[in-house]
Amino acid sequence: MFSVTDIFLKMTWLNNICGYLIEKIFKISLQSKLGGALQFFIYDTLKIFILLGILIFSISYIQSFFPPERTKKILGRFQGVTGNTLAALLGTITPFCSCSSIPLFIGFTSAGLPIGVTFSFLISSPLVDLASLLLISSFFGFKIAIIYVVVGIILAVVGGLIIDKMNMTKYVEEFVLNIENIDGDRESLSHRDRINFAKNQVKDIFVKVRVPILIGVGVGALIHNVIPSHFIETILGKDNIFAVLIATVIGIPMYADIFGTLPIAEALYGKGVGIGTILALMMSVTALSFPSMVMLSKVIKPKLLILYVSLVTCGILIIGYLFNIIKI
Repeated sequence: MFSVTDIFLKMTWLNNICGYLIEKIFKISLQSKLGGALQFFIYDTLKIFILLGILIFSISYIQSFFPPERTKKILGRFQGVTGNTLAALLGTITPFCSCSSIPLFIGFTSAGLPIGVTFSFLISSPLVDLASLLLISSFFGFKIAIIYVVVGIILAVVGGLIIDKMNMTKYVEEFVLNIENIDGDRESLSHRDRINFAKNQVKDIFVKVRVPILIGVGVGALIHNVIPSHFIETILGKDNIFAVLIATVIGIPMYADIFGTLPIAEALYGKGVGIGTILALMMSVTALSFPSMVMLSKVIKPKLLILYVSLVTCGILIIGYLFNIIKI
């Protein structure tokens, strides 16, 4: 008997349908490498896009109540750990990749918010969101999903606090600090306006993520069904002390978001790769992608950029090795 999780998150019924079509229509055995790869690719692609459409629409509707101006006012009321924690939490209901978070980072910094608070937001926004919580749950279960979200928020808070204590505002480019801000909330939106906003967000994000998702699912299918297990174990297996470091380095040049990374993570998990190594890969892809670092280099000076990358990298490595040691 199927559980609610199986039906709505893991969509086991969809997996069964894909397998049936491959065997009965395409006449390809699911026991073959080709059949297994096709089932993985079709099932994961459909599942991700179905869940993504529902989640983006729902979250975008909620997000329509929190325009940047209102968010600035909320964050401006809090200082210290509270401010950093709230910024990290607010990052969970904002854009879905690091590049789209940077314009909001600029707006918050120019509005005079503490530099540490804005960096907590910048780290959290691409790393953790409500959609990733549910999508990770559909792949790995709620326990691992909650772990991912919690450690992501902790990393964002700690990173922001360290940057704040080091008084790094002087390393933000002058034009960012001198941007004129216009206070005031976005005009009140009607229910229809919010629905249209959510629909447009779905369209825009689908355009942005469709290629990374297809690439990620394709790579996941290869890992899951074609690449030998011993090869994966040699590079990223639990016996390789450098597995977490390798996963972190591999993730940096990959330009993807959590949605494109999940199929790869799922395939690696199926090959016995440690959860800490998988978390390191997912976090480095989303928080340290090369394109987002190029964009960030335009608004902060090299010393602050190096500090940001170093803090996030160290945090990812600590998280990766810790969770491999405790073997969750």
